[in-house]
This record gives sequence, C-alpha cells and structure tokens, in this order.
Amino acid sequence: MTASQSFKIYEILNKYFKNEEDAKTLVHQIEEIVEAKIEAKKDILLIKEDKIDLIDRINKAKLETILWIVGIGVLQFVMSFMLKK
Repeated sequence: MTASQSFKIYEILNKYFKNEEDAKTLVHQIEEIVEAKIEAKKDILLIKEDKIDLIDRINKAKLETILWIVGIGVLQFVMSFMLKK
C-alpha cells in the first residue's frame, strides 16, 4: 500500500470518525492486514527471479537432452560400424 493511498484512506476515515486517533489506528490496521496477506501469498506467486531460474533450468535440461540424444546416436553409429567388420 503506498503512502498516498494510506493518506487518502486516513483523510476519509478522519472525516467519518471526526477523530484523528481512530483514523490513524484503522489505517495502521489496514496496512498490517495488507502486508500480512502479501507475505502469505509471496510463497505462492511466481516472482521475476523465480521465472528466470525456471527458464534457465529448462534451457539446461533441453541442452542436456540434446547432448544425450546426439551421444547415443554417435555411440550407435560407432557400434554398428564396428560390428560390420
């Protein structure tokens, strides 16, 4: 929650309650609730670093798979060449 959003909420609540302390307390509680919900969802959400890591792991796995396929193909070619003689 940004400072301007908090201030706007504070202004509205101050007009409603006609009491600065109640408005401040309520805004503070709202900010804590928002922060707690964000922290709770942070483990579930995919962040930029996680996405980059996932893409790197996919590319590495793709390269390893290609190397295995080429290696096995070369090995089969060599074995078939040796068995013909």
